[in-house]
Amino acid sequence: MASAAEQLAANINFSAFAKATELKNRIWFTLGALVIYRLGTYIPLPGIDPQILQEIFSRNAGGILGMVDMFSGGALGRMTIFALNIMPYISASIIVQLLTAVSPQLEALKKEGEVGRKKLNQYTRYGTVLLAAVQAYGIAVGLEGAGGGRSPVIDPGLFFRFTTVITLTGGTVFLMWLGEQITARGVGNGISLIIFSGIVARMPAALGSLLELGRTGALSTFFIILFLLLAIGVITFIVFMERAQRRILVQYPKRRVGNKMFGGEASHLPLKLNTSGVIPPIFASSLLLLPATFASFGAADQTGIVGWFSIYLRHGSPIYIFLYVALIVFFCFFYTAIVFNPVETADNLRKYGGFVPGYRPGKTTADYLDYVLTRLTVVGSLYLAAVCVLPEILVSQYSVPFYFGGTSLLIVVSVTMDTVAQIHSHLLAHQYEGLIKKAKLRGRRG
Repeated sequence: MASAAEQLAANINFSAFAKATELKNRIWFTLGALVIYRLGTYIPLPGIDPQILQEIFSRNAGGILGMVDMFSGGALGRMTIFALNIMPYISASIIVQLLTAVSPQLEALKKEGEVGRKKLNQYTRYGTVLLAAVQAYGIAVGLEGAGGGRSPVIDPGLFFRFTTVITLTGGTVFLMWLGEQITARGVGNGISLIIFSGIVARMPAALGSLLELGRTGALSTFFIILFLLLAIGVITFIVFMERAQRRILVQYPKRRVGNKMFGGEASHLPLKLNTSGVIPPIFASSLLLLPATFASFGAADQTGIVGWFSIYLRHGSPIYIFLYVALIVFFCFFYTAIVFNPVETADNLRKYGGFVPGYRPGKTTADYLDYVLTRLTVVGSLYLAAVCVLPEILVSQYSVPFYFGGTSLLIVVSVTMDTVAQIHSHLLAHQYEGLIKKAKLRGRRG
């Protein structure tokens, strides 16, 4: 028989949404914040010649610049105040998570609850400013030296570097603040929604490019239809795999408190098939594309090590695909080990009296959880590799726009599912509040 919560969820409809005033305010706030973000991606950086900049980016679109430009919704290609986007914040968050796993002081902060979490968030913000300043300075220097004899910088020098660092760092800090406001006053994770909106904003142009290839005869109509069906199939596959989880039964013993008996119920410990999320593909592609990007930027002489990077580490090459898959699998296991600690989980179960049937609390339970998680990570890493390698083949063989697969689709689908879940939880809370008010009115009448 369905529980009360499941019955309530089944009864959610448009009328329930129309009555949820707070939820509508949160959605409008989120949309307004995202509009502000998209407007900022068109405010240009001072001192840049846009025509020369466009020529440089068109030559290096296949490197790491193209990937970062995809996440920023075209802000990097247009070199706007949001060119760095929110990526320094994500990098700082990952670095703090990694340091938490190896530093006893940071690990102790993590266990302090809300106070420790605020302290770690503060460290993340400091790291964001530092990384953004370093990356902004690198962009300023790179712009001055890019293009050979035709630099996109109108007046190179110390003043240009200073204004670029201040502008780009300020843009990243503003987006970090905006993401936190969306999380607190809007719907869903604000940082994820900012990246999501940047990718989605580029998808109509990518679809137009695909249709243009069909119009000019570069791609057949049959292939375009097949490709769109393939994209729908990949989205369905991603949704299925992202929702997949292994539910481990956890039993709690009965205990007597006074004259009453408590406990004895069973619950489940859900382990996701893809615990690491989209971090492995982002890290893997960044590491692989970085040397090729430097090679294509530098160098007029395409011989030696520079020529090797340009030839063998290009999109779709066998070595690139092999290294891409290997790095995705490695980062899946590495990041999963960071975010989920079987020993800590087993200790928490033992503290609250829970146990996995058939396994003794403590080390035996931890070993079992580690065994299950390892098997799940194997499947999850192969799933991520398959989804991410598919667009690499399509890009290299058929010149299909990059936005229809891999990391971009993973982010879009994951953020959409999370946002829908947030909206659903707000609707449930609203309906529960309505039921409580009705119960109070009945009690007063009675």
